[in-house]
Amino acid sequence: MAKKVALVLAGCGVYDGSEVHESSAVFVHLSRAGAQVVFFAPNIDQMHVVDHVKGQPTEEKRNVLTESARIARGNIKDLKDMEISEYDALIIPGGFGVAKNLSTWAVKGKDCTVLQAMEVIIRGFHAAKKPIGLCCISPVLAAKILPGCELTVGCDTECEKWPHAGTADAIKQLGCKHVNKQVSEVHVDEKNKLVTTSAFMCNSPIHEIYDGIGEMVKDVLKLA
Repeated sequence: MAKKVALVLAGCGVYDGSEVHESSAVFVHLSRAGAQVVFFAPNIDQMHVVDHVKGQPTEEKRNVLTESARIARGNIKDLKDMEISEYDALIIPGGFGVAKNLSTWAVKGKDCTVLQAMEVIIRGFHAAKKPIGLCCISPVLAAKILPGCELTVGCDTECEKWPHAGTADAIKQLGCKHVNKQVSEVHVDEKNKLVTTSAFMCNSPIHEIYDGIGEMVKDVLKLA
């Protein structure tokens, strides 16, 4: 029987929403595996809107659900309406929207808060022992909500290849275990049913990121 997966988005665009390539890769790999995918996003205003050409905030106002619908081709539901019992697994792609719209990580780091609806869903899937897949920056949501869990955001030593390695230290400070992995690899926390991979936390060719996300999807579905 096909697995039913809830895919949560945080807007549209790497600097203020969900990373489009990661979101698409998750969707493609789930489709190839024969899973049924249902998109969700919170019906809230974005923290801000970034001009992706200039890399700078603008005065625009945009809605996270409306923007996420661009990726979902319009077929999307309000996050608050998700019924956890209807789904076998949860996956959250990365992008700064995770750190700006699903949480306040972009501003407060390890001292952040997680959007209440998002926290309820993560806790619900965890309590039901249903797998959660997280890539790029989204593992910080689990780090904040599930202390003691095991995660990867890639490497914990900053270099040209790993420009965001400081995130691993913040995860450790939250009492979680960070496991170094290459971009094509995942870490599976069997106890907490968490599957994580670094994706664009690594300065790597997009096909390698795509392959790592494929491994994440494969292991999430194995656990479902």
